[in-house]
Amino acid sequence: MDLGEPIEIPSVRLPEPFNLPRPTLDIPQAEVPSYKPLMVPPSDLRPPPGVTGANKEETTKPAKNPDINYLKIPVIEKEVPMPSGEILMTAGTTAVVSVAATLTATQVFKWTVTALKPILKKAWTTITKKVSSSNSSSSSGQPDSSPPATPD
Repeated sequence: MDLGEPIEIPSVRLPEPFNLPRPTLDIPQAEVPSYKPLMVPPSDLRPPPGVTGANKEETTKPAKNPDINYLKIPVIEKEVPMPSGEILMTAGTTAVVSVAATLTATQVFKWTVTALKPILKKAWTTITKKVSSSNSSSSSGQPDSSPPATPD
């Protein structure tokens, strides 16, 4: 049996690469971080005996705006700014309306689910019966046009 001449595999001749100089990289230099230690005095720091401290200037309270209402909290003895009546009324009305809308929507959704559940269940069973009966009738009905299977 003669196979003929051997297959000739094509070859590609590539040009010689450029002679590039080798890159030189400097050794990396890093600056070591340093910090000046912070001296934190202890929490119970007092001046030594016989030394008087500098007089502290007393801070004055800022003037209160007469347009803003203040509410004095009795336990902590602080005055807290309180919003005006219009703002309080708007916030309260918004809260009441949003809660009422949420509760109403919840009840409507529950009623809808209760009312539609039997209807959807009946429709589902009807559809599944029709689909299963059409599948079983096609398998027991007329034969397909495909050729019969041959045993191996």
